[in-house]
Amino acid sequence: MRVRPVILSGGSGSRLWPLSRSRHPKQLLALTSGRTMLQDTVERLQGLTVERANPLVICNESQRFLVIEQLQLLGISPELVLEPAGRNTAPAVTMAALQAEVAGRGEELQLILPADHVIEDHQALAAAVQQAVSLAKDGALVTFGVVPKSPETGYGYIRADANGVVQEFVEKPGLATAQRYVQSGDYYWNSGMFLFSATSWLESMAEHAPDILAVCRESLERGENSDGMLRPAAEEFLNCRADSVDYAVMEKTVLARVVPLSAGWSDVGSWKSAHDIAEHDSNGNAVVGDALTIDCRNTYVRSESRLTTAVGLEGCIVVETKDAVLVVPRDKSQDVKKLVDAMAREQRPEVDLGREVFRPWGSYDSLDAQPGYQVKRLTVLPGAILSLQLHHHRAEHWVVVSGVARITRDDEVFELNKNEHTFIPVESKHRIENPGAEPLQIIEVQVGDYLGEDDIVRFSDRYGREGRTD
Repeated sequence: MRVRPVILSGGSGSRLWPLSRSRHPKQLLALTSGRTMLQDTVERLQGLTVERANPLVICNESQRFLVIEQLQLLGISPELVLEPAGRNTAPAVTMAALQAEVAGRGEELQLILPADHVIEDHQALAAAVQQAVSLAKDGALVTFGVVPKSPETGYGYIRADANGVVQEFVEKPGLATAQRYVQSGDYYWNSGMFLFSATSWLESMAEHAPDILAVCRESLERGENSDGMLRPAAEEFLNCRADSVDYAVMEKTVLARVVPLSAGWSDVGSWKSAHDIAEHDSNGNAVVGDALTIDCRNTYVRSESRLTTAVGLEGCIVVETKDAVLVVPRDKSQDVKKLVDAMAREQRPEVDLGREVFRPWGSYDSLDAQPGYQVKRLTVLPGAILSLQLHHHRAEHWVVVSGVARITRDDEVFELNKNEHTFIPVESKHRIENPGAEPLQIIEVQVGDYLGEDDIVRFSDRYGREGRTD
């Protein structure tokens, strides 16, 4: 029977700030290996009886180009459902099931996988999926319960009987309760991974969350579907209440079943989790990047852009990025979300983006900024082209430091080579193209009385961003 992967790539990963940002979250980062977590999720589909080559990925509209680029590097051509905003997992999974229904594939089994998990034993995962398929064929809504290794307080739990019938979903417990759960042998960690048919899910939604189903159906009917990208109608979708798969259906249905999973699973939901799965030295320290520790124990130090040092720390997390540093005790790493929430209330830009900002054509890194000027390093991918645009408040100086740039400036089109430069006056139409086979790097100096990213008027854009500033 057809089993299609549905990859949920809409999370924000706020507990992994400052590496994970709301507009560039953990699933798009190389956090635990040389590949991004999204790429690792797709790679582990090899060996499973699923359609690896054509997964359905549900992500935010603003992240579509990163998702496509990362999967194309693996030779994968995904279909996308582009959410205008996150509404938790129940609407996302419902959109996937509705898409299958519209295509006449209601009996299709859908393997729901978050894009930000680590699973070490792929053979054990394959065996669990096969067991789940036999149950899902008969209409069951299957969840994968991770066999607990320790009394973790950062996970939800599932209690099941000897036949795998779900008896209870439990929120994140206190330590004493978690210890009792693990000792009983009746509880599993809630993995957030599922397998069921599209029809079974939609019938269960009609019974337990008909309002979400109705809104999702209307949003799908009024949405756009082209070039392998489904865009639900934004106004209707934004009216959908946020709810999880567990709350909306799994806690209420009699069809819920658990398949045990013992495969080295982690949701990498905090820096403590990242430390737990990292390689440790003899003192329990994990060091990533250009970092040095002296007299430290059970400490995680991650450096993204410069030498980071720690002396005499025990049980701590230290994470450095180009624009922020986090220091937190390991046992308080869940509280990083509180820090992010506090920064959001203060409207700190560091919540959404790091210093390096990714665009469909490449990225820019803000090197320096003071009143009246700003310096950026632009990296334009081979064959990529920026939008034809102008600015009302700033002029720009461009210096090519590597590669070849094809420049449009009003009615002129010319090329710049390494060490050559040009000037773009205020209100001059302009664009940059990389005609070469290697990345193009340009140092851009902006000068003006206002340097905000919203001072962009787009006239044409390969990536469909006319009228937008992203």
